[in-house]
Amino acid sequence: MISICLLVFGIGTFAFLTLKREQMQLINSARESSELLLNTIERSVYNSMRIGNAADVQVILEMVGQNEKLVGVRIFHPHGVILKSAQPGEVGRLVDERDFKLFLNNKTEGVFDLPGYGEVLGMVKPIYNDRGCNICHGSKTRIIGVLNVNYSLVETRKRIVDLTKLFVVSTVAIIGFLSLAISLVMVKFVKNPLREVAKNMAKVEAGDLSVRMTARGKDEIARLIVSFDSMVERLDSAKRELETFHFQQMERADRLASVGEMAAGIAHEIKNPLTGIAAAITVIKEDFAPEDGRAVIMNEVLEQVSRLDKTVNDLLFFGKPTVAEPAFTDINSALRKILVFASQHSGGKNIEKRLELASDLPPVYVDPKQIQQVFLNLFLNAVQAMHGGGTLTVQSALIDADGVEMVQVRVIDTGQGIPLQILDKIFTPFFTTKAQGTGLGLAISHRLIEQQGGRLYVASEIGVGTTFTVELPAHRTPAQAASGSA
Repeated sequence: MISICLLVFGIGTFAFLTLKREQMQLINSARESSELLLNTIERSVYNSMRIGNAADVQVILEMVGQNEKLVGVRIFHPHGVILKSAQPGEVGRLVDERDFKLFLNNKTEGVFDLPGYGEVLGMVKPIYNDRGCNICHGSKTRIIGVLNVNYSLVETRKRIVDLTKLFVVSTVAIIGFLSLAISLVMVKFVKNPLREVAKNMAKVEAGDLSVRMTARGKDEIARLIVSFDSMVERLDSAKRELETFHFQQMERADRLASVGEMAAGIAHEIKNPLTGIAAAITVIKEDFAPEDGRAVIMNEVLEQVSRLDKTVNDLLFFGKPTVAEPAFTDINSALRKILVFASQHSGGKNIEKRLELASDLPPVYVDPKQIQQVFLNLFLNAVQAMHGGGTLTVQSALIDADGVEMVQVRVIDTGQGIPLQILDKIFTPFFTTKAQGTGLGLAISHRLIEQQGGRLYVASEIGVGTTFTVELPAHRTPAQAASGSA
């Protein structure tokens, strides 16, 4: 619609300007004809009057006046009295006031309506008293007469009207034809294809990715259709890949659920005998002196039983997680206590511990036992990553995460780092790179943090170290909230 309106405006403007130009050319043609006649009459009158043949002037005026386009040819006195005329009956009368005003106003031409003749172009030209005229008119008068011609514009106006009608009809016909042609082209090559694209896009939006279109030509619409087919093809391929991945994940989840149930069952069967074994070994160990080599063996057995007991506990938790018992917890105080426990690890003696804790942190609403399990696991992993010594840094801070206050804890070690190819797998259950371990520690920690409404993620660089970040929602007490708003 906009293109048709622009077309109408453009063609209409061009036609209007062309019509105006043609009208001006017709008027100028009439003016040039009048000037030519006026100059011809002037020369003839001068020639006749120089030889003193004033009678020939009247004959000249009458001959020129026979032109049907001339409605008046005369010579009048500067005072307005007609001296000579193509119509002898006018002689002695006053010239028409409009012709006389042209002379008085020093104008050479003017257009006006003349009664009985219609619209005319009036032209006047003074006849000056040169030396040849002094014989009859003396030398005192500068202008001895005014030559006046009235050129009829009736025929010119008629031609202008006919030309205007022709332009209007042709312009309307051209606009109508072009509008119809453009409309048909737009409907066939733009509107219908776009409607088809929109209909197929609705099908794709509804989930039907089997939709395809056939591009005709090499224009923009055809390229759009090709792009649409390519997009749908990629969406269909991505959908199939997602379905395959989802099926694999569902199978994996089923396997993991089965493994979890089996692990929980096995753990229950193993835990009680382990407790009995530990008690029996403890009793037997008391029968040996501390320097007895058999006491050393008993201690090794008790250490292995303790490791097995931890493994059984991890399997039990993964197979059947315990219900959280949240409470308001000071995260800084908890971190200090947990770091003390981690320092008792055999490999932690050569590790430098740094606490960089922000003051006045709001409490977090979490299960203290589960949080202790998470951070103890992170601290021990960091210690084990620094075999030859290093620095364990624990930082806490209050951050804003998308408008939500979060307490952030970062556990930073200076170990060898985690290779990029396994970095995304460390939270996967049963995935481990250690010779001893179930691969459940980080998986359980990740699940516990998510259950508390937080998140756990990792960043690592080979040769520099690893940073585990825990973010938990802050819960201000009423007193803290009041002081913060104040």
